[in-house]
Amino acid sequence: MATTPAARRGTAVPVHRVRAAINGFASRSPSRFAILVFTLLILIFTLLFSLPIASVKQTVTPLADALFTAVSVICVTGLSTVDMATHWSVFGHLLVYLGVQIGAVGVLTMASILGLVISRRLGLRAKLMAASDSNPLRIHAGPVAEGQAVRLGEVGKLLTTVALSMVVIEGLVALLLLPRMLIAGMSFGSALWESLYYSAMAFTNTGFAPNAEGLTPFKEDFWFLGALMIGVFLGAIGFPVILAIASNLRKKRRRWSIHVKLTLLTSVILLVAGAVMYIVLEFDNPKTFGNLDAGHTVFQSFFLSTMARSGGFSTIDISDLHGSSLLVTDMLMFIGGGSASTAGGIKVTTLAVLFLAAFAEARGVESMDAFRRRIPIDVLRLSVAVALWGATIVAVSTIVLTQMTKAPLDHVLFDVISAFATCGLSTGLTASLPDPGVYVMAATMFCGRVGTVTLAAALAQSQRKQLYQNPEERPLVG
Repeated sequence: MATTPAARRGTAVPVHRVRAAINGFASRSPSRFAILVFTLLILIFTLLFSLPIASVKQTVTPLADALFTAVSVICVTGLSTVDMATHWSVFGHLLVYLGVQIGAVGVLTMASILGLVISRRLGLRAKLMAASDSNPLRIHAGPVAEGQAVRLGEVGKLLTTVALSMVVIEGLVALLLLPRMLIAGMSFGSALWESLYYSAMAFTNTGFAPNAEGLTPFKEDFWFLGALMIGVFLGAIGFPVILAIASNLRKKRRRWSIHVKLTLLTSVILLVAGAVMYIVLEFDNPKTFGNLDAGHTVFQSFFLSTMARSGGFSTIDISDLHGSSLLVTDMLMFIGGGSASTAGGIKVTTLAVLFLAAFAEARGVESMDAFRRRIPIDVLRLSVAVALWGATIVAVSTIVLTQMTKAPLDHVLFDVISAFATCGLSTGLTASLPDPGVYVMAATMFCGRVGTVTLAAALAQSQRKQLYQNPEERPLVG
């Protein structure tokens, strides 16, 4: 019996209404939509990781381990409660590989890319969603500063850059890694798979290893470790910066936004400063760099400084670091990488704005200036909010886990910051946590990846009408 046009219209109406409702919700509150989609993805991957087919032993993975792995994968963190190389089957590793690709670019950006592929056009709602992923200022109602990282007219280019950069950069890093694995005696199939896996984990700043030995076979291979550093650095600077670099390379007269300048300058300063601190603090530690010559010490220090910003790979046992080095790593992890990047943390531009505000106050000037540009006060307010919310999340999680495990404070603090900053380095505490502690760490990773500003905006209205102002009075500060 043929279906009448009226029947077809009747079937399409509910689908159209559902689609309209989703679009309306996404456009009204991109931050809440991001949290909802992240949550749904985590639940789906938790179910998939718990299936017998996902584990080598063909048994059901416990809920705590499956949930933690799903959160760590979608939030591109790199922490684990199981041995990632030996616990998961081929299907499980494919889930990990796919999950980090989805989580790395941001859910709203991924949704916009899929919409662009399906409909071959990018509507205003999709542009607003992607812009919210690339610029936290977009989550607030009202005008956005003219110097924003990505304008609405450039969102289409940004989405293309996201897709191309993932394919091109991961492909190039894999090509750099492949010969070293073949030289190490691996079969071509295994070498190709592990090259693609390592390159994805580097660019997405996740840090999982597909082999049980991890980086041990390559811990003195400058070529192999250097390729990982390139992938991690490019993933950590952020897609808006990659877009700006790609756009300016084709122009004779190049103009760089203040976001690009602050991101690159601060990232390089932190990279060098971190490496110098590791050289000074660890050169006499026989468990880490004490037995290395000067060249290897310098290189390993730069490698650790790169990975401490969110990369997650390590050639040494993190628990062997001096307490002072653990504290330096805490600071580097908490800062993280660039905005709209695959890295976590409070972001390097947040730190730069806070320092610019401190310098302006010390000089006694009212405005914050950088590279002959004035930074508006609302950016400072947002930076302070990000830093304070991040510190609060870390403090609460640290207190809870310290009380729960009775473990040393420096180890608990390290793993908590690693979870919040989606870094993946660990002192070994995470793998030994009881189930309640696993859930606390999973919540910390979720808050760190979703973003403190996005989370706060989702829990409250992004803009309230203020019909009056209270009298002004200045408290004593400092």
